[in-house]
Amino acid sequence: MNQAVVSSAFDGGNIRIVDASDPLNIQLEISADNASDFFQWFYFRFEGQVGRKYNIRIINAGNASYTDGWKDYSVCTSWNREDWFRSSTQYSDGVLSFEFMMQHNAVYFSYFTPYSHERHLDLLAWTQEDERVSASTLGETLDGHAMSLLRVGDCDKPKYKVWIIARQHPGETMAEWFVEGLLEALLDRDNPQACELLQSTAFFIVPNMNPDGAMRGNLRTNAAGANLNREWLKPSMANSPEVYLVREKMLAEGGDLFLDIHGDEALPYNFVAGCEGNPSYGDYQAMLEQIFKQAYMQVSPDFQDVVGYPKTPAGKSNLSIAANWMGEQFKTLSFTIEMPFKDNADLPNPITGWSAARSAQLGADVLFPIRAALAAVSEQSS
Repeated sequence: MNQAVVSSAFDGGNIRIVDASDPLNIQLEISADNASDFFQWFYFRFEGQVGRKYNIRIINAGNASYTDGWKDYSVCTSWNREDWFRSSTQYSDGVLSFEFMMQHNAVYFSYFTPYSHERHLDLLAWTQEDERVSASTLGETLDGHAMSLLRVGDCDKPKYKVWIIARQHPGETMAEWFVEGLLEALLDRDNPQACELLQSTAFFIVPNMNPDGAMRGNLRTNAAGANLNREWLKPSMANSPEVYLVREKMLAEGGDLFLDIHGDEALPYNFVAGCEGNPSYGDYQAMLEQIFKQAYMQVSPDFQDVVGYPKTPAGKSNLSIAANWMGEQFKTLSFTIEMPFKDNADLPNPITGWSAARSAQLGADVLFPIRAALAAVSEQSS
């Protein structure tokens, strides 16, 4: 084989070949999201000669949406698409590059561990086998995919309703790994915390808010090129059916706690962003936020509250953002949870970096702060 073979024509794939003739200078480019200028997510298969070293260069990395994301970044790598590790990566002069010795004929590289549509369907399938779960389709996306909602509860008339949505930005695959870990913990009948929660609480969970963008290999947008996390004030079936359908269900059901799960390109930490800039934000929401954060830090060393986004000044929040809209609409706790694409700088793992498994564990651990916050809601309402 004189020339390497590079392909991304599969679920979630994204890369474009510029020149693959020189093994020491394989030149690739990331494709932009359809109908949008966003790009950073990549996922591709590389085929070459066993025992040969290749130098792969993504030459348009310097024009990506979040170039701070390349600093101290290491590419996710897998031989079998099940076990992922990090390979040493350099970023210089706008080029992201990594050398790699082929131990097998083919290897996969990705911005973060992928979460495939098949795995998404498997998630829906295994959860519905539990009688405490009811799965429903709210409607269809522009590409014809189902907008799937899971309701999890062990009571007919729940005292509390918790909403968790994930992957509005499809390239932030750690968000669906988070949901998978959450569901595994929530449905574990040997988990007393989960069993207690489900006696009084219904969980409304959207594992993937953007299946079109996920399958297309987009970083941030849907099939229409819309950034769903800027659509919550005035969504439409023409431009953002995903948000429109979920928002309508939220308005019909109401809720006591809202979480929107994301990933951050630049910051190597796990943190939350609140809605302190909302017009109605006050002492009640501030109290719930503090209880939630303190409880999360007690149960998970991976979570911290030192590094995060700057606080939004009072009255200056963007209500088209999901967490802000939900917090303003329902006057209760509403958080965006952010995880890193790189690693957790507080507890780094040089082999895997921040990983699918760590994301799932953070999802399982979120039951503890949810329980703590709902206890405070109960105390305030009594």
